[in-house]
Amino acid sequence: MGIKDVLLIVVPILSGIFGSYLTYYFTVKSKRNEAIFKFKEEKYTKLLILLKGFVGNTTSAELKRQFFDEQYKSWIYCSDEVVKSINDMIKLASTPAPSKEMGKEAVGNIVLAMRKDLLNKKTKLKYSDFIYTDVIEREDD
Repeated sequence: MGIKDVLLIVVPILSGIFGSYLTYYFTVKSKRNEAIFKFKEEKYTKLLILLKGFVGNTTSAELKRQFFDEQYKSWIYCSDEVVKSINDMIKLASTPAPSKEMGKEAVGNIVLAMRKDLLNKKTKLKYSDFIYTDVIEREDD
């Protein structure tokens, strides 16, 4: 049995092992990335909903408290841009009588930072493209 015969046996076996390992590695990596994306999407959705506590007719101390509880947790999973935009909004909220436009920009920047984080920075939207709509209940006459 010559070296050529040994290589005919060993090379396919090594190729099979290496190919199996690569398949396993990329499958695990893909599933991990998918789980991270789903986790972030759920957490960002919750933060986004709780932002209502700072905007328009839905301003509420209880929603703000819940937002801050989530915001503390967000340091674990948020991108740097999301953390910074949330901090900017908090600074703005603590200033006396910030303008409505500054508030819209702060909230829009948070939403945009979340979107960029989830979409790997692929978006053409600006903070001003996020529009918050108050739902006002009317009393029947």
